[in-house]
Amino acid sequence: MLIFFLVSLMASTVGAICGIGGGVIIKPVLDLLHLEEVATISFLAGCTVLSMSCYSVGRAMLARERRVSLSTGTPLALGSAAGGLLGSQLFAAVKAMFASPNAVGAVQAVCLAIVTAGTLIYTLRKSQISTLQVANQAACLLIGLALGCMSSFLGIGGGPINLVVLHFFFSMDTKTAAANSLYIILFGQLFSLLTTIFTQTVPPFRLLVLVLMIAGGIGGGIIGRTLNKKLDNHLVDRLFIVLMVVIIGISIFNSIRYSMF
Repeated sequence: MLIFFLVSLMASTVGAICGIGGGVIIKPVLDLLHLEEVATISFLAGCTVLSMSCYSVGRAMLARERRVSLSTGTPLALGSAAGGLLGSQLFAAVKAMFASPNAVGAVQAVCLAIVTAGTLIYTLRKSQISTLQVANQAACLLIGLALGCMSSFLGIGGGPINLVVLHFFFSMDTKTAAANSLYIILFGQLFSLLTTIFTQTVPPFRLLVLVLMIAGGIGGGIIGRTLNKKLDNHLVDRLFIVLMVVIIGISIFNSIRYSMF
């Protein structure tokens, strides 16, 4: 049981620092350890990310921090919420296509490896890439929709792609992108969870595991928020790059292992 708490704590700490939610770490690590079924891991990771982002965003608002741009962040978040609904339905459709849950895990692992690799390449070359300054709210909704759908389907509750999108389309620096990413993740995960509940597609899970992971998510939010204030953008970028390499490696391993069973 302790492993669930430790994984969620460490993942949420890094997630709060980098603005990636933590699900992008929790999902592949728990898949690697094979402690629960694929659908259960996605559900638990989503709940953990929701608890961490809820704490982080709530604390930032109470402290009146101005990193979140509500004019762009809110339509992005609403689009992400709608995308989360689509992503949940897409996951259910893919799951229904395969008799074995391992096949679904393989599909998720391959997609996550590809998305993360693209994110890593962009991050390494972003100083050479010209960025945009999107202000149109309809465009923000569509971008958020794509983010939410991808995150929900992969079961990562946000993830590295958020930072790439926020940097490229909105010219945000690393810390500003991290704050806005958590705001987007909060909406997306909340609506994804509500959809899962209302459609009665909640997978079987152990209540104690859920409680431990939520506790780890909140604890990680507290620690990560504190560390984020002390680290500069350069250090956050380096942590992000190392994290991407690790996630790609784990995802490739998971895809191979799932495809063998």
